Amino acid sequence: MQRSLVALLLMAVILTVLPFLVSPYDLSLMGRFLAVGLVALGLVWAWGYAGILSLGQGIFFGLGGYAIAMHLKLSALSPGELPDFMVWNGIEALPWWWAPFRNPVFAILMAVLLPAALAFTLGILLFRRRVTGVYFSLITQALALAFSTLLISQQGLTGGFNGLTNFASFLGQSFADPIFQRGLYWATALLVLLVIGGSLALRSTHFGLVLRALREGENRTRFLGYDVALYKAAAFSLAGFLAGLGGALFTLHAGVVSPAFVGVQPSIEFVIWTVLGGKESFFGAVLASLLGGFVRDRVSSLFPDLWLYLVGGLFVLAVLLPAVRSTYRKGAKGVEGHGRLPQGRRA
Repeated sequence: MQRSLVALLLMAVILTVLPFLVSPYDLSLMGRFLAVGLVALGLVWAWGYAGILSLGQGIFFGLGGYAIAMHLKLSALSPGELPDFMVWNGIEALPWWWAPFRNPVFAILMAVLLPAALAFTLGILLFRRRVTGVYFSLITQALALAFSTLLISQQGLTGGFNGLTNFASFLGQSFADPIFQRGLYWATALLVLLVIGGSLALRSTHFGLVLRALREGENRTRFLGYDVALYKAAAFSLAGFLAGLGGALFTLHAGVVSPAFVGVQPSIEFVIWTVLGGKESFFGAVLASLLGGFVRDRVSSLFPDLWLYLVGGLFVLAVLLPAVRSTYRKGAKGVEGHGRLPQGRRA
């Protein structure tokens, strides 16, 4: 635990001084990738500790992003005005469910609570019916595809394929102000550090121990009297909460949210960064998100057609790496056990 605190302090120092060492463009990228790191941290809890592999985190990421984007669109309008894309699509009145997002507090709360509530509800419905493993992964992937398709089809309400963009300010601060951009980066870095610190503390609690127990033996944990479905739904809800928070911050840094950020491909990328960082490592999840994000930016800029092949290769690696690690560990244990002599028969 002491080494984790030292690593957290070192990470805090590095993230604090980086804005003075990089260009404004790279600083914006850092903020986006740190936001993605929050999604990966959620997957560490859901997959690394509870054994729940979700291929649909883009749903919760998108809900957080669209919630804050709706506020950004409304805050720039005068009373009675409609967002530009609604006018272009012939919408004559603001939909009732858009109106509350004019309040920034409501929008921020919805950005994290709505994904968390949806994840918990979905988890309870599926885990109560013992839907686990690859079946759960495929269901979440299908839901991510359905969600992105829904956003595209409702162009007059969601902006369609182009999504929501052209934001001017947030909480009275202009996005064009370099001071605001730097402050937004530090706020994102602070939230990432707080989530890592909270996760380090939470994993040692009763909740964290039960999650690891059900990951190793779900039936045995159930026979001990624990409500396995409730614990798994709570872990999945925590992952949804962090994905929604990441989506909201990503939207603020990128200045846009669209169906391209919520579908199957980004959901798979979240899994890739998690497994490459070590699916039980909170620090690794953030580091892999940062490094992977910069590699993506550079490769996609120089070779636009190559990135999708690279993603495919990384996904294959993400699938094979845990299996190789597991085989190696079992082999090492077997060799170690084989080399021991029974007690009392040592030479």
